[in-house]
Amino acid sequence: MSEELHHQVVLNRLRYKHLLLISLLDECRNLHQVARSLNMSQPAATRMLREIETTFECQLFERTSRGVRPTQSGEVLIEFAQGAVNRLERCAESLHRHHLGDQGQLVLGAIMGAAPDLVAEAVVEMKRQHPLLQVRMLGETSDQLVELLAQNRIDVAIARYVTALQHNLFDFESLGNETVLAVVRHDHPLVGVADLSLASLLDDWPWILQPLESPLRQVLEKEFETAGLMSPRDIIECGSIYAALQLVKRGDGVLVLPESVLRDYLAFGEIVALPISVGKTLSPFGILTRKNEALSEPVRHFCTILRRMAGR
Repeated sequence: MSEELHHQVVLNRLRYKHLLLISLLDECRNLHQVARSLNMSQPAATRMLREIETTFECQLFERTSRGVRPTQSGEVLIEFAQGAVNRLERCAESLHRHHLGDQGQLVLGAIMGAAPDLVAEAVVEMKRQHPLLQVRMLGETSDQLVELLAQNRIDVAIARYVTALQHNLFDFESLGNETVLAVVRHDHPLVGVADLSLASLLDDWPWILQPLESPLRQVLEKEFETAGLMSPRDIIECGSIYAALQLVKRGDGVLVLPESVLRDYLAFGEIVALPISVGKTLSPFGILTRKNEALSEPVRHFCTILRRMAGR
């Protein structure tokens, strides 16, 4: 069968219910549970999976004593199925809201370093111009936002690349840089010490750091390596900005975060910046969108606002 004919066969046979089954099967790894979710019998779900495998002429899942697990081919289809199902769900929601008189929706994700200032101001301006537009904003680390963007769970991310090959999947437009600080609680023993060294801090004090997958953590680890230093022996790994701030205010830990996130806490005197340099090589953050995909009007307009505010 020619490649063109094979593609036509796939288009004619594949249905959204097939994609939903593949997506659910990746989540549950159990045909019985998937069948129950789809309100069908297990034999019917098994037949549907066989139909999909026949359509693509390859095995997508391996049967095990505990259920199923995806093959390499299955992983490829799972990624597509999850994105397609998420986009359909969001399209249905948008159509429903449009029917009710709304002006659509904008689902965005932003790293916390950009959220307090630039993104918050842009969202306020967007809502001022389009009061009936539904805006949903997620604050995560770049690695989490890139995954959400790939899965079509968000329209646009204000973040940074996580890996060297992500330029093949996403378009990126730089908006600015972040200043990174190391801080401690206001009455910490290190406050007022002038001759601090990074080496002594790594050895003698606990550190509160973002997960290893985040760009900021990777930059810090690279800086430790370049300086010939070992990573901190005592680490609390925390992906929640709010939780990290509570930890630093109540303990002896050294917290590393962007200055924009810490600004209000510094102004109120709850925390104090240490006189050490960290995060110098953190790459710029900016607008991330899926490559070769037309942007909706709300996304285009929001990006225009972001560019204008970033250029002030």
